[in-house]
Amino acid sequence: ISAGEACSLEIVKRWASGRRFFNGYGPTEASVGPLLYEVKDPLQEANPIPIGRPLSNQQAYVLNGQFQSQPVDVPGELYVGGVGLARGYHLRPELTAERFVPNPFSGAPGARLYRTGDLSRYRADGSIEFLGRIDEQVKVRGFRVELGEVEAALRATPLMPCPSFRASPSCGSI
Repeated sequence: ISAGEACSLEIVKRWASGRRFFNGYGPTEASVGPLLYEVKDPLQEANPIPIGRPLSNQQAYVLNGQFQSQPVDVPGELYVGGVGLARGYHLRPELTAERFVPNPFSGAPGARLYRTGDLSRYRADGSIEFLGRIDEQVKVRGFRVELGEVEAALRATPLMPCPSFRASPSCGSI
């Protein structure tokens, strides 16, 4: 099982021959693995490798800004839900309210979806394909980093004078 980062076609070709190979997807907020895709033929696989379909007791939806399901091949934000979904962020009620939203597709009281921030689309075979981020979040050595938070922290820090060997017209400004 490849998970944690986008699975490249090179990884599939290197590791899938002679064994069952799966590409897993899921943010920590959804107990890491709500979607799974099995590579059937590494030599015939599409690029990029799909992230799959939801497992039992999990949900995944590619939605537009009005919470409507996107048609095949039309990008939208990926939302996930199900039994593994976290309750929210510890001591972060505003962020919890922003990212954990009511599930309009469920009749269960209190059912929620997590807005992953991942741009995705449905493929013709029903699997979901990861396309990238809709925001400026990046991963550094497996840790999620919000570039806006880094920028805000830098802007709040008093600027230090530039060392003479690095002097440039942009030195001293962000």
